Amino acid sequence: MKPFEYAAPTSVGKAVELLAKHDDRARPFAGGTDLLVQLRLGRRELDLLVDVKRIPDLNEIAYDAGKGLTLGAGVSCAALCEHPDVLAHYPGLVDAAGTIGGSAIQGRATVGGNLCNAAPSADSIPALIVLDATVEIAGPKGRRTMPVRGFCTGPGETVLAPGELVVSLLLPAPQPDTGACYLRFIPRGEMDIAVAGAGAWVKLNEDGSRIIDARVALSAVAPVPLHVAEAAASLVGKEPSEEAYAEAAVLAQKAARPIDDVRGTAAQRRHLVGVLTRRALRTAVARAMAQTGEGEA
Repeated sequence: MKPFEYAAPTSVGKAVELLAKHDDRARPFAGGTDLLVQLRLGRRELDLLVDVKRIPDLNEIAYDAGKGLTLGAGVSCAALCEHPDVLAHYPGLVDAAGTIGGSAIQGRATVGGNLCNAAPSADSIPALIVLDATVEIAGPKGRRTMPVRGFCTGPGETVLAPGELVVSLLLPAPQPDTGACYLRFIPRGEMDIAVAGAGAWVKLNEDGSRIIDARVALSAVAPVPLHVAEAAASLVGKEPSEEAYAEAAVLAQKAARPIDDVRGTAAQRRHLVGVLTRRALRTAVARAMAQTGEGEA
């Protein structure tokens, strides 16, 4: 690892100033569970590491029944998974955050960092996509927001310009008769990278007899986490059934662009997409049916 400078600003403005000054030779540092490994292995070289853990905006985790969830980019996965409002209203997000490494990693790792690392296999991103999350970005030109589904542009690449950093993630308020789920396949129980993953969100009508809205997203089967609009659209207007789930799963398989690598073959990944999509939809519907006036965003 080559030497670099370290700074720990206490405001978003100062962090942006430091990042902009060093252009692409500086990076924000939250949990460091990806970035420090990259530096240690020589995959990345920096002049400055900007520790954002002391910035209040990035440590915020707040839930409002009308506005939804504000999740600071520096909030650890452990803190997220222990928050009572998140557990009550966003179990689909807990599904994903709870799979990122073991307990020691989760004490440092952040959903914001998982998003910014932009790995195709990132577990949190499909869950954020199906929950219709937006990301708040701060930079030299001010702040902007955008949907998470368009944030990743390639393996390890995002829309972030030099000097920009993610401040928070914003998840819509829960809706009645909705549910979400994220599932992945890995060879071991924890501390492994997904061979394939699938997230699903559904909204049912009042008596639970029809799906009136849906979202499906995949991980580890394309250069970026995939939002599969065709699979979601196939569910709308249908009775929640194994037949409907199977049709959506086939469309998800068609959208996937898996590769062969040391963790699995393209054929295995495509098969897993079908299995995981069906299972995620089944659980999302079950959670929606369990709602009594409160929903999952």
